[in-house]
Amino acid sequence: MNSVQAAILQPNPPLARFMTFSIHSKDGIKHCLQELREIVDGESLVIGFGISLLQALNKSVDGLHAFPALSHDGLDIPSTQAALWCWLRGDDRGELFHQSRLIESLLMPAFTLADCIDSFQFDQVRDLSGYEDGTENPAGEEAIAAAIVQGQGSGLDGSSFVAVQQWLHDFDSFDAMSTEQQDDTIGRHISDNEEFDEAPESAHVKRSAQESFAPEAFMLRHSMPWAEDTEGGLVFVAFGKSVDAFEAILQRMLGLEDGIQDALFSFTHPISGSYFWCPPMQETNLDLSALDM
Repeated sequence: MNSVQAAILQPNPPLARFMTFSIHSKDGIKHCLQELREIVDGESLVIGFGISLLQALNKSVDGLHAFPALSHDGLDIPSTQAALWCWLRGDDRGELFHQSRLIESLLMPAFTLADCIDSFQFDQVRDLSGYEDGTENPAGEEAIAAAIVQGQGSGLDGSSFVAVQQWLHDFDSFDAMSTEQQDDTIGRHISDNEEFDEAPESAHVKRSAQESFAPEAFMLRHSMPWAEDTEGGLVFVAFGKSVDAFEAILQRMLGLEDGIQDALFSFTHPISGSYFWCPPMQETNLDLSALDM
């Protein structure tokens, strides 16, 4: 699909940088976005717009809203909704650094950098816990059906919605578990990545089994590990044709559906959360026609 920001349907890069921005001046927004559009290729740089940015432009995209703050039975899911999201992709940390400097400079008249997270691949596809991540991702036409907006008209078709959270792992708690307890937490054997029926109902793979929802809650995940000083975890990134699948899974993980909370919360928790709409591409540039730009 030529209208998709291509990286959404491509494998994860070796390195990435996630940048989020807030708005400090409405006056310069359109000029900044026009400048940004010239450097977005949809492969090395993917862009997403938050609800506050669309509101500042007096525009709306059906299905986009602020990330919900949720609390249930001692667990808190924070909302740290941002205005603009940049996913920089590559294999050279220096190049990502200089690209992020360029982006920040272009956006400076209207936007302030709110957060910047460096991510990387660990053992190709593993979370820092050592377990494989994203093994249930759809592929091919199924990935397009799950992640890409279709049938909504010019300016919307080829776009996508993305949920982004930074998760902080408690490695001391995780390391204190036996291998059996760790496997029960995830619902897979770390030795061969195989699911097993004997896992408790709180196991993550049972809480988040995408085919177990009605309608099925398939989404396309591009999560990557992060580490800074002695802390680390996962930047959870999930693309969808809407945010509905993500919200259904998150609510079940939290225990809002049946009272059973995901065992993941025994060693990790999210410290941020945002939704963004990722516009389609028109030839080599972002298609912002849905925003009359």
